[in-house]
Amino acid sequence: MVNLEYYRIFYEVAKAGSITAAAEKLCISQPAVSQTIRQLEEGLGSPLFTRASKGVRLRAEGEVLFSYVEKGIGTLLAGEEAFRSMVSLEQGEVRIGASDMTLRFYLLPYLELFHAKYPSIRVQVTNGPTPETLRFLKEGRIDFGIVSSPGEDEDFTVRPVRKLKDIFVAGSRFAHLRARKLPFALLNELPVICLEPNTSTRACVDRYLSGQGVSLKPEFELATSDMIVQFVLRNLGIGLVVSDFAEQYVRSGELFYLEFEQELPRREFCIVTRGKRVMSRAAEALLGMLP
Repeated sequence: MVNLEYYRIFYEVAKAGSITAAAEKLCISQPAVSQTIRQLEEGLGSPLFTRASKGVRLRAEGEVLFSYVEKGIGTLLAGEEAFRSMVSLEQGEVRIGASDMTLRFYLLPYLELFHAKYPSIRVQVTNGPTPETLRFLKEGRIDFGIVSSPGEDEDFTVRPVRKLKDIFVAGSRFAHLRARKLPFALLNELPVICLEPNTSTRACVDRYLSGQGVSLKPEFELATSDMIVQFVLRNLGIGLVVSDFAEQYVRSGELFYLEFEQELPRREFCIVTRGKRVMSRAAEALLGMLP
């Protein structure tokens, strides 16, 4: 194999039609360029240029070689430019996994700031519950995830960023339960509305209530917390949601929080990364913006 630098010098000489001009562009001496061309010709076993009145001209064989070298150099230069653009954050991609809840109540404002600062960076958000986000992270399909209190896994690095609280909320049909300290056992008698079993919210609450001797048998299992609140507003049951989803309706008096003799365990929003995974510069930049 001929030294690849020889081809770079050959490319510049052929493009300029002049050894002197190529030497100036490459910031090396004219004799060094001439020697490189001789060594390339010796290595290939044939002359590449003929002398012209003003410089040099490619021979037929040299023309064929140049057509290939030009493509290769062009690809390398394009690669260098793409690399520099990614390093300077002029282009790139970030892949994030997040649920509706973590997007709405934590991540969205920071995505807005990031997009304003780096408008050419493509941000791909894979929307799904915590178990799915963790699976995508393990499979390398996302750079990092924003989830709610994942279980321990030695493959992940977990950073808590915000506390959250699970609550049961009710409407006017259940006004007789307002401001009373209720036993969790009462949940066995009430029409409960909650998320589907494949969510971290449902799994966490089920696990805790099971320890209290309560097994939820929901009246409705829904895909989103927003829809749970809408069902509760229509008095179809009491809803299990993160408090943020019901806050505006509690403030307006349309709904109220049920108070139990014990509180459900507190959870947190967490940034989860794959311990040994190397991220792109764009992903690192977004992570650096997240408190």
